[in-house]
Parts: sequence; C-alpha cells; structure tokens
Amino acid sequence: MQTLLSPAPKRVTLGSNVLLQIKDLLLSGKLMPGEQLSLRSTAEALGVSVMPVREAVYQLVADQALEVAPNRSVRVPKMTADQFKEITDIRLQIEGYAVEQAARKATDALIESLEALNADLARAMDAPGGDKAPVVLLNKELHFSIYEAAAMPMLMKIIETLWLRIGPVLNYDLRGGSERTEKKIAVEHHQKMIDALRESNPSGARQALQDDIKSAFNYIHAKQFS
Repeated sequence: MQTLLSPAPKRVTLGSNVLLQIKDLLLSGKLMPGEQLSLRSTAEALGVSVMPVREAVYQLVADQALEVAPNRSVRVPKMTADQFKEITDIRLQIEGYAVEQAARKATDALIESLEALNADLARAMDAPGGDKAPVVLLNKELHFSIYEAAAMPMLMKIIETLWLRIGPVLNYDLRGGSERTEKKIAVEHHQKMIDALRESNPSGARQALQDDIKSAFNYIHAKQFS
C-alpha cells in the first residue's frame, strides 16, 4: 500500500487529497475485489492522521465503492456476474453519450494528446515484465481525457461513480497482461475513437467506445465469471 500512495501536499486540504488518492486506487484498478484497506496503513503512507482517511473511506462506502465487512474491516466489494453486466450496460449508454458530446467539441490539442497517450499505451503493452500498472493508468487517462472533453461536470461525476465500482474488475486483463493486451485490442479501438473525434463524428466515436467496452467485458466475463 505504501508504494501506491504519495504524501499529501500541504496546499490541498488533507481530506480532499486523501479522497482523491483512494479514488485513484479504485479507478485505476490498483485494488483487487475483496482486498482490505487498512486505515492505519493508508494514513501512514499518506503522512496524515487516521481521521481524514476514515472520513474518505466512509464517503466511498456511502458511494458503494468500498464496503464494511462483518468484522468491521473495510474492503473492496466483490462483484457478481449480474452486477458486472448491469454496470457494463449502463456504461455503454453513459460513456457512449459522453464521447458523442466530446466529438462535437474536440480540439486539435485534445486529438494530439490522445494520440500521444495511445502511443504510450501501445509501448507500455510491449514492455517486458509482468508489471502492467502503466498500461492501466494510461488507459484510464485516455478515457477520462475524452469524457472531460464533453465539458459536462455532472456526467463526469456519474462516470466516475461507475468506474469507482467497476475499476477493480475492469482492468483484469490490462493489469496482468492477456491476449487482448498482446494484440493491443484496446489500442485499436482507441485509434478508431480518436479518428472519429478528429472527424467530428459522434456516432463513429460512440461505436468505437462501445466496441472497446464490449471487448473488455466479453474477455473479463469469460475469465472471471464463467
């Protein structure tokens, strides 16, 4: 845990920084379903007292991104196949709408940034070794860069909530490497999405995003829930 977190900067309130860092662990799949989160260890890693960690954790419990076990420990919820499918079905609609809006507002600077992120993602997939953490982070950064381009803060909050719940499962194949990673399937879908954004093609961007989500869903569902 200590290697995943950074000390809280003094310019930002401790509570908000702690919440952001724990959210990032969930959004980028660094915590596994069923994994316990120690309040004391997290506080030590961040260099803060237990109080702001407890407040952040219980806010995430209220959002169902974390849960309190019968023994009062805090852990990442496990997900059933039905829950995974339901959240995926919702993501197809919500995130599909977000990329449609982004396609109407995408700037040259955004396209250039996305191209760079996707190239970095492809290189990270080729990197030797079993640690694919950079792959997970780059994938999340690319997706959220597109969603933010929609310039709809309430929509972003909904998407973040979905990712907080599904993040520990969503990056199953990216985190450990897989055939999808080796073949760079996500990179291909991303490139189609970027091309559609460049062409101001909302329906094309939506289709590419949905193909990306469905591809990951089919692989993870077969590996994790079958």
